Amino acid sequence: MFHDANGLTQHTRNLRTYGSEVLLLLLSVLFFAAAFPGFLSVDGIGIFGFIALIPLFAVIRNAPWKVVWFYGWFHGLTCYLVFNYWLASFHPLAIFISPLVFSTYMLVLFPLLKLTDRLFPSYGYLVQTVIWIAYEYLRTKGFFGYAYGILGYSQYQFLPFIQISSIFGIWGVTLMTVFPSILLGNLLGDLINGSIIWSRKEILSFFRKHRISWISYIVLFIAVLIFGYVSISMHEQQEPDRRWRIALVQHNADSWKGGFPTYQRNFYDLKRLSYAALADGDPEIIIWSETAFVPAVYWHDNYQSDPQMYGLVREFIDFAQELPVPLLTGNDDGRKKDESLPAVNPDGSYNRVDYNAVILYEDGELDDTYRKQHLVPMTEHFPYKDIFPRLYAFLKANDYNFWEKGTESQVFEANDGVRFSTPICFEDIFGYISAGFVTSGADVIVNMTNDSWSGSVAAQMQHLAMAVFRGVENRRSVVRGTNSGMSAVIDPTGRILVMMEPFVKGYLNTEVPIYTYRDTFYTSHVDWFAKLMILLSLLLLAAGIGSTLLERYRHKDTGA
Repeated sequence: MFHDANGLTQHTRNLRTYGSEVLLLLLSVLFFAAAFPGFLSVDGIGIFGFIALIPLFAVIRNAPWKVVWFYGWFHGLTCYLVFNYWLASFHPLAIFISPLVFSTYMLVLFPLLKLTDRLFPSYGYLVQTVIWIAYEYLRTKGFFGYAYGILGYSQYQFLPFIQISSIFGIWGVTLMTVFPSILLGNLLGDLINGSIIWSRKEILSFFRKHRISWISYIVLFIAVLIFGYVSISMHEQQEPDRRWRIALVQHNADSWKGGFPTYQRNFYDLKRLSYAALADGDPEIIIWSETAFVPAVYWHDNYQSDPQMYGLVREFIDFAQELPVPLLTGNDDGRKKDESLPAVNPDGSYNRVDYNAVILYEDGELDDTYRKQHLVPMTEHFPYKDIFPRLYAFLKANDYNFWEKGTESQVFEANDGVRFSTPICFEDIFGYISAGFVTSGADVIVNMTNDSWSGSVAAQMQHLAMAVFRGVENRRSVVRGTNSGMSAVIDPTGRILVMMEPFVKGYLNTEVPIYTYRDTFYTSHVDWFAKLMILLSLLLLAAGIGSTLLERYRHKDTGA
C-alpha cells in the first residue's frame, strides 16, 4: 500500500487489480447498453442511465496514467460494439467503423478526465461533469458526427424530466442524468483504493463533505420535474390550431436491394397500400418513407437515359396525378453535374450528381424538393476522395452509395396550408437541423426514414427515442414516415400518440395536432448550453493547470 501525489491511498497493483478494473468497465458497458432500447429491453431501462458511469469513473479515479488511455480505448470499443450491435446488419464494415471511432474518442477523453481528477482531487467530479457534456456535444460535430449513445436520450420515456430540452436541448437532460454517476463513481473509486473505509460512518462523512453538491442536485432535480409537469399541464390545456389528417404508408422493404424488380415490386406495394388508406379514411396527404421510390423521378422524366427506369417513373407520375391528395416520398434526386453538357457522356457514363431527397407531388406536379444536408459519414458521404483514393475505391467497391449535400432547410406547404419540413433519416438525431427547419417556418417536423436494413427493433427504437427530443426542443409535433418502423406521431411534449407495429406492411390513418407555439429558447439559441460547457471546460482546465504550476513554483522557490 502507498499514497499517491494527491494523498490517495493506493494498493500495490497486480494482475488481479487490472482484471477487476476491466470488469468494472464491462459493467459500465452493460449498464450503458441497458439504459437504451437494445437486446435487454425493446424500450430501454432508463434508470440505468443514472448509474451507467459509476464503474467507469471509479476506474478513472484509480487507474495509473500508463493504462488509463488503454482503458478509454477498450471502453469505447466494447461500448459501441454492444450498443450498436445492429450496425452489422447494415454492412460488415459499419460495426467496426463506429466502435473504432469511439474508442479513439475515449482514448483521449479518459486521460483528460484523469487529469481533471488530479487537478481537482476533492471536487473534480464537478469539472468532469462539465467536460462530459462538452465531449458528448463535440462528438456530434465534424465528419464523424454521431449522436447515438448520448446518455440524455435514455430518458425519452421520462416526460416530465425531458421538458427542459425546450431550454437546454438534450444537453441539460444529459447533465442531470450523468451527474449522480460521476459523483458516486468518485466515491466508489475512493472505497476501492481504501482512502474511504467501507463503513457507514465514512460514507456519511463523504456525503457531508459534498452536501452542497448533492443537495443542489436534488433541488435542481425537483425544479426540473416541477417545470416538466407544469409544461405538460399547460400544453394539455391548449387546443391545437388544427388537426392534420395523414396516411403513413409502411411497405416494409429495403428499397435498394434487388435492382429493378425490387423497385417495381415496392412501388406496386406502396401504390396498393396508398389506395387502401384512401378508401379507409380521409387523409389530406399520403406519406411514404426515405427512398421509398428509387428511380430518380426528375432525372428519368427529363432525360430518359434508361427506358426501363423511365417506364416505371411514368407509372409513378401517372399514379401521383391520379391521387386526390398530395404525395410525399423519399427519392433519389438526380441532376446534371454540368448543365452545359448532355445527360449522357460520349463514353456512356452519366453527367449526373445525386441527392438523397424528399419530393412533394401535388395536383399532379412535382411541387418542391428537399435535399439531405447532413449525410451519413463513410456510407453516404466521403469528401476525401483525392486524399485517400484507395479507401474511396474500397468503399465504392463495397456498395456504399455517395450523395451530394443539400444546402437549404426546405419548408413545404401543401394546399391545405400546413407548413412542414422533412429531416431525412440520420438528420433527426441532430437538434440543430430540426431547429433550423422550425426557424424557417415549419409547423410540423416530418422525419422520413429507412431503417429496414437493421433488421432490429432496438435500432429503430433508439432512433425513435431521439426523435422524441426534436418535438420537445422545438414544441412542434413530429411525424415519422418509415418503411419498417418506427412510424409514429409525437406531440410537442414528447408523448408518442400513435405508432405502427414494426416490420409489417400496412398503413396508418391518423391525425397530427398542430400547434403554433412561439419559438422555444432552444430553437432560438441552438445548443447554447453545450457550447457554454465547452468554454467552461477550457477555463476550468486552464485554471487548474495554472494553479498547479503556480503551486509547484512556490514550493520550488521556498525549497519545500
